[in-house]
Amino acid sequence: MSGFRTFLGSTFIFLLVEYCLVGCDITDGNAEHLKREHSLTKPYQGVGSQWDFWGSTLVTSSFVRLTQDERSKQGSIWNTVPCYLKDWEMHVQFKVHGSGKKNLHGDGIAIWYTKDRLHPGPVFGNQDQFHGLAIFLDTFRNDLHGMDRSFPFISAMVNNGTLSYDHGKDGRSSELGGCSADIRNRDFDTYLAIRYSRGRLTVMVDVDDKNEWKECIDIGGVRLPTGYFFGASAATGDLSDNHDIISMKLYQLMVDHTQDEENLDWTKIEPSVSFFRSPKDNIDDPTGNFRGTALTGWKVFLLLLCALLGIIVCAVVGAVVFQKRQERNKRFY
Repeated sequence: MSGFRTFLGSTFIFLLVEYCLVGCDITDGNAEHLKREHSLTKPYQGVGSQWDFWGSTLVTSSFVRLTQDERSKQGSIWNTVPCYLKDWEMHVQFKVHGSGKKNLHGDGIAIWYTKDRLHPGPVFGNQDQFHGLAIFLDTFRNDLHGMDRSFPFISAMVNNGTLSYDHGKDGRSSELGGCSADIRNRDFDTYLAIRYSRGRLTVMVDVDDKNEWKECIDIGGVRLPTGYFFGASAATGDLSDNHDIISMKLYQLMVDHTQDEENLDWTKIEPSVSFFRSPKDNIDDPTGNFRGTALTGWKVFLLLLCALLGIIVCAVVGAVVFQKRQERNKRFY
């Protein structure tokens, strides 16, 4: 029976390790993976060399204010170093606050990974028809018919330069998915995590002061090139808010790729998404999802637990049968 116990112990340890590998989807911010050349942190010494800013952006020792709580402002801050990581994760600490009461504030923040930088425009202070990825933290509802979702609303968009962001519809015709998140006028820190790895885009939020990530967007089939730039922008219109970036930290994800993937020129990849249906079909879809949700860490854990229990039951039954046979055999001697 000692060998049986050893087997059970080894099996449990193996399954526990597998669960940790599956469940730990978001990096814990291990400093050894932090890419400082793509990160913006206090006291913002990289501004002017590794980061450029434009418009109404104000850099202080405590925050980077993209817009003040004033009308018709636009501001942005951009990394000057192109990113050649195939797999990465960006953590953004931000704050949106102002004197405007409910529904009387706007417009929001956008986090960018794009081919061009410092191109002002109508999309949260940046150009339309961009190449790359945008995550929008939209705080104002423009589409009065879209009452199936509450604002602020976080959404994602991948563009190859041919799509326009439709402000009148709050970007529904081109969004990949999204979630509502109460990010405005909070008394604690608010965070956003954007993860891109193996063609999968995952967006997580931590805006409830629970020190835990909540899934907002998870979609596969996303293709993004290397060599693009990270940035953040914000805009106000007739309504306004303070839009602050506290930090942007980029982490490299250590992921193995096939030899064919390694030989691919990732700088030549065209930004795209493989859908089961057209993005325009998402206009009347309140969930904003195109694909079935992948198994979460807890679901995988439960499956592994059930498998482990099944193995234990089979092993116990086998051990009992084996022991009885041994006892029978002893009676014949």
